[in-house]
Amino acid sequence: MFWIFAIFLAVTAALLVSIPLMTRRGRDGGAEPTDAEVYRDQLSEIDRDEASGLIDGDAALQARAEIARRLIAATRAEPKTGLSTGSRTAVAVAVFLCLVFPAGGLALYARMGVPQAPDLPLRARFESPSPDNNILIRKAELRLEAHPEDGRGWEVLAPIYLGQGRAADAVNAWRNAIKLLGVDPRRYGGLAEALVVLNRGRVNAETREAFAKVLELVPGDPRARFYLALADGQEGRYDAAIAALRALKTDSPADAPWIAVTDEQIARMTAAKDQQATAPGNPTQEDIEAAAQLSDTDRMQMIRTMVEGLDDRLKDNPGDIEGWKRLVRSYAMLQEPDKAAAALDRGLAVFPADTENGKALIALARELGVSGKDRTE
Repeated sequence: MFWIFAIFLAVTAALLVSIPLMTRRGRDGGAEPTDAEVYRDQLSEIDRDEASGLIDGDAALQARAEIARRLIAATRAEPKTGLSTGSRTAVAVAVFLCLVFPAGGLALYARMGVPQAPDLPLRARFESPSPDNNILIRKAELRLEAHPEDGRGWEVLAPIYLGQGRAADAVNAWRNAIKLLGVDPRRYGGLAEALVVLNRGRVNAETREAFAKVLELVPGDPRARFYLALADGQEGRYDAAIAALRALKTDSPADAPWIAVTDEQIARMTAAKDQQATAPGNPTQEDIEAAAQLSDTDRMQMIRTMVEGLDDRLKDNPGDIEGWKRLVRSYAMLQEPDKAAAALDRGLAVFPADTENGKALIALARELGVSGKDRTE
């Protein structure tokens, strides 16, 4: 039945393509008229000319006789099939499409395919002694749906999910494994890693807490130390981040696989720190020393004045992404969510949400609990 249906579809598709080629175009379609058609038109013109008085009856009669003679000769000279060279070519193409092309496809499949293989419905695939990975994963999922208390099942499935790019499912699986099986550095490390992937490299509060738990259970764990330093850098604490990364490098073997990426992050954060130091709106050393001598009320007023100054400067220099990050963070820390949301929207107007800077701005806002009307992620 399948083969009949497949052949029927192939021939039908070929016919649909061939019909326009086989259709003979009329004169309106731009094809050249035949001699017989020209002579018939001339006879009609003679009738019109005689009726309008342009020629007399005798001249019209002689002209009709001559054209009729030519018309008879032209009609006899036409091919009996009525097909032009172009039409014959169209027929050949149609035959190829309708017969040769489907037959060739079937022959190729018969040689390279597996036509003798039986149908394999979903149930049969589930019962196969050697199912593929997707079937195995689905079997595990069905078992967990029936037995959600199986912590070991969640623990086995979590890294598989992450390997397939299903970060959200991996996070959920690790959470269930930790809830059911208890505290374990491997489980917290897997959860933290899945969260990093889910948040596109950002280390949010939950991720930081998971890595801190790993470090508590396994002091000196290099992965946890690296990501906690990365979190400091993402929050603008470059001195702490650089110091932590350098300490990690010092404590690691020279051939450790994370040395190269650690050096890259140190260089990146050092450059970001230098840029931050020269960016407009940052407090000078004199400002810091003066703030230390003020009362809490006066110090808070000084901070607000500096934040408002940064806000004003960004209106003239909107291309400063670090400035927008500082502004959103500052308003959030000052407990002014409306201003923080407005700053986020203004920043996203300069750096759209689908750009790297826009994504970084949105990720920061998520961590701070800031939500603007223009957020798209």
